[in-house]
Amino acid sequence: MSDTVKLIDAMGQPCPMPLLMLKRALKNQAHGQWLLKSSDPHSKTDVSRYCHLHHLTCEMVKISEQEFHYHIES
Repeated sequence: MSDTVKLIDAMGQPCPMPLLMLKRALKNQAHGQWLLKSSDPHSKTDVSRYCHLHHLTCEMVKISEQEFHYHIES
């Protein structure tokens, strides 16, 4: 497994696009580390719930009122 963190840039994308982009990335590579960047404040609920249901480690960092980073590991 690579230590490379894959970037998922969902900035400017409304819900549910950040979650859909994460799902697509996980489908392409099931194991690894991702950094999901989102500007949608509702993404916190969607991404956190999805990660919990699929037993993924997820840490959210609020960069600003318009930027949220999710560090995800499977």
